[in-house]
Amino acid sequence: MRPRTPQGEGLAVWALLVADLVAVLVVYSTVDPDELYSVSRSGVSGGLSRALVQLNFPIALAAIPLVLLAMGSLTRRAWLVAGPALALSAFVAWPGVLDPGDLDARPVNVIPALGAVLALGLTIAAGRAAGWGFAPRRGGDPARIVVAGALVIAALPWIAAEVGVHFPQGVFNTTSLYTEPGESPMPAVHLGHHHGMAGLLLALGALLLSRPRLAALTLRRVYASLLCLMLSYGVANMANDFWHEQVVKRGWTSTDVPGATLPAANLTWAGIVVASVVLYAFGFARRDDAGATRDNPVT
Repeated sequence: MRPRTPQGEGLAVWALLVADLVAVLVVYSTVDPDELYSVSRSGVSGGLSRALVQLNFPIALAAIPLVLLAMGSLTRRAWLVAGPALALSAFVAWPGVLDPGDLDARPVNVIPALGAVLALGLTIAAGRAAGWGFAPRRGGDPARIVVAGALVIAALPWIAAEVGVHFPQGVFNTTSLYTEPGESPMPAVHLGHHHGMAGLLLALGALLLSRPRLAALTLRRVYASLLCLMLSYGVANMANDFWHEQVVKRGWTSTDVPGATLPAANLTWAGIVVASVVLYAFGFARRDDAGATRDNPVT
């Protein structure tokens, strides 16, 4: 019988995503839209609207490798659910589904959200079949911890904004006013969700999900490729947002790092592709690290 992959890391990623979703729901239900970004609805309807968009980005994107991780523990019949889950989640990349300039929910946003819900169901089913243990210690775990820690430190202003407060002005540029073209003055780090925060969630998710080893060779290669792209894309979104808020908004330069949220022919996306290829070549999420123990779950 094919070895099954426990879902501990998958559960941890879902916990991060759901906790962030709850924060978005609460903040966008209670904070005036004028203090947020690209939304017009207020109250509970505003919170539900923004939460639906959050289920598209970043949650539907993160759901794609989570589906493959779950399929490492489920039978082939589960592809009847996994196939639609992947297709619905990937629909977030369709032009027009995600509009960074208008983050009020639209009917089309239901489609990727359904994919994310199906993906969560597959993780639950896989966890029941294979358990909720974590992969054994990996040789690359210290590096994962260091990278994760550095990313979290860089994201502190966004983490504070995600729960509806401003991180103190000082080392980070957070409350100084800045006027975007055609907009009213706003704090350098507005309240609510930032695409840099989405990048953090994707990057942390990729680091966690790179620990399990899938038994099927083809599935493992596709899974590893997606995680390489997920990590590179997440860090690129963080870099773009961080540079604009901490460098451009301080007046140190007027040159921005090209955007990464939507696919584009620019240097940022060239860097994402190159970084993904390099990560894959070095075996990220694909083969055991040096010093790894036997591939059994730990509880």
